[in-house]
Amino acid sequence: MIRVLVVDDEPLIAQAHRVYTERVDGFTVVGVAHTAREALAVLRTREVDLILLDLRLPDRPGLDLARTLRAAGSGADVLAVTSNRDLAMVRQAVALGVTHYLLKPFTFAAFRDKLDRYARYRDQVRQATEVAAQHEIDRVFATLRGSPPDTLPKGLDAATFDLVLTALRAAPGLSAAEAAARTGTSRVTARRYLEHLTESGRAIRTPRYGGPGRPEVEYRPS
Repeated sequence: MIRVLVVDDEPLIAQAHRVYTERVDGFTVVGVAHTAREALAVLRTREVDLILLDLRLPDRPGLDLARTLRAAGSGADVLAVTSNRDLAMVRQAVALGVTHYLLKPFTFAAFRDKLDRYARYRDQVRQATEVAAQHEIDRVFATLRGSPPDTLPKGLDAATFDLVLTALRAAPGLSAAEAAARTGTSRVTARRYLEHLTESGRAIRTPRYGGPGRPEVEYRPS
């Protein structure tokens, strides 16, 4: 379960956000605070993964609280839930690592979409400690922000692309035939994906010598 702290100075709004959160599978509310001081008190005693943070609190601005958490090394992510439409405020929020910015008023569908994207983002970053290609980073950011990732050329699909890329990463070098054998695709199909990886700078094409006749083309991760 993703543990959530709701921070809003309006008790009715805070309760609404709590109810909304607990309607989304995989999330649980571990605390509700109406001031920055109360939020810090909760964070000292409970593990929190995500903070739903109002940026206008009575004792200090919400971004000051976010800044304090970052300075203290807190790993809790922040979803700003606010009516503030000032772009300067948005820039400050981004600089402080705020993962989402949700404007009040909003529908439950919009709220759920933000939480669902956040949950998928957490799943992606937990599954691996590092990435080997730019498209994997783009996919993580696209999941979190809701922006479209780089699209593949017509005729290529993401599932086969990932298979070929994984096979390439697991070997020091592959020919199209070897990639086809490892991924269960045809040689022609494997070559198309390997050529796309080469054109996009994710692989290097080199000749492989060692047998009679023309050298075979080998692909290596860049």
